[in-house]
Amino acid sequence: MHKILIANRGEIACRIIRSAHELGLKAVAVYSEADKNALHVERADEAVAIGPSKPAESYLRVDNLLAAARQTGADAVHPGYGFLAENSGFAREVAAAGMTWIGPTPEQIEAMGDKERARGLASAAGVPVVPGSPRFPTGELGGLVEAADAVGYPLLVKASAGGGGIGMRLVQHADEVVKVAEATQTMAQRSFGDGTVFLERFLPKARHVEIQVFGFGDGRAVHLFERDCSTQRRFQKVVEESPAPGLPEEVRRRMAQAAVALAQSQRYAGAGTVEFIVDAASFEYFFLEMNTRIQVEHPVTEMITGFDLVELQIRLARGDDLSAVTQDTIKSRGHAVECRLYAENPAKMFLPSPGTLTTLHLPEPGEHVRVDTGVRHGDVITAFYDPMIAKLVCWGETRLAALDAAELALRSTRIEGIWNNVDFLRRLMEHEVFRRGDVYTGFIDAYKADLTS
Repeated sequence: MHKILIANRGEIACRIIRSAHELGLKAVAVYSEADKNALHVERADEAVAIGPSKPAESYLRVDNLLAAARQTGADAVHPGYGFLAENSGFAREVAAAGMTWIGPTPEQIEAMGDKERARGLASAAGVPVVPGSPRFPTGELGGLVEAADAVGYPLLVKASAGGGGIGMRLVQHADEVVKVAEATQTMAQRSFGDGTVFLERFLPKARHVEIQVFGFGDGRAVHLFERDCSTQRRFQKVVEESPAPGLPEEVRRRMAQAAVALAQSQRYAGAGTVEFIVDAASFEYFFLEMNTRIQVEHPVTEMITGFDLVELQIRLARGDDLSAVTQDTIKSRGHAVECRLYAENPAKMFLPSPGTLTTLHLPEPGEHVRVDTGVRHGDVITAFYDPMIAKLVCWGETRLAALDAAELALRSTRIEGIWNNVDFLRRLMEHEVFRRGDVYTGFIDAYKADLTS
């Protein structure tokens, strides 16, 4: 392996370029018309235009991506997260073209990409799963009401092919379930090409805790501890931290063991995340899904362990000997918190706010402060892509020290020209209830007045 094409854009493309360069590898960027002057294009060794601004005409065009790889002589492809990162067809096309796919096998992507199938595999590996229903393909809702009654209310209607909070609808009462299921099927068919849905029990006060795993493709796997991702809006993460506050040590240990068991059962290869929903009162936990890619919040894990997860992905893909990476070599130190800076208006249901960054002043990176971004002062946050501006990751000896560091870093952040969530995040870091660790997925909704006033 000598040259990696990064089939992505923005912050994650810049992140992969950094690890590729540290390993002495060349990096090829791809860009749409909207991204021709983007930071990831500037930082790469080469860059290739792949089409118009709409993702369907550029970043989701497998033929254009493969043509860019051939044109530049790239012998490997890293998909990042989002776009085609969990597309098994793309992984197969890369391999068929004689290039190395930096990620799990297509079969592993397929196994975990179908949420209902993943539930079955998790259960077979001894991992507890949330009570749920069989699948209901597009237009087939026979037995839905009876299945919903068996699962119990409130419940979630979930798209089998969904992810990142997309394709999830909450149902409180029986008279809503058919209408919501029909709407979710329509949305899923349009967004994912698969309208299949299933039902899943909804825990009213729940936490979202995930385990970072890394598999070596031979049945061995390790975990790199957990991340608490409970602080969310619209089922999408805003703040992530590790260790998970207030999680009993025995629960933490059993969840990690369960995640590793699932990875081992699949002979998983590379970085992956096993996500759990946790009852905030009883700490009973259930498998949600497994993401077969690098996660947006992976810097949290890197800050507490010192491991470079992207470097590990690349090294595994090129056949390096990773036998020295064992569970005993992975230690957790201190506490890290990641705040996602978005171009959005928290006071208006977090509505995206595209526009020009007339001012962008981010904290100076250091030993305890990390800033991952794909934009600069003067860049445009377009309506075509996710409106994330940057990820601010802070470390401290304790959780409160990490929160204090994040609050200080947010105070030194200046973003002008667009609505943004910097003040919202600062209020969150200062919030008394959040600081004592009482985190759950409904936290932002419960305290929205405090956080957006």
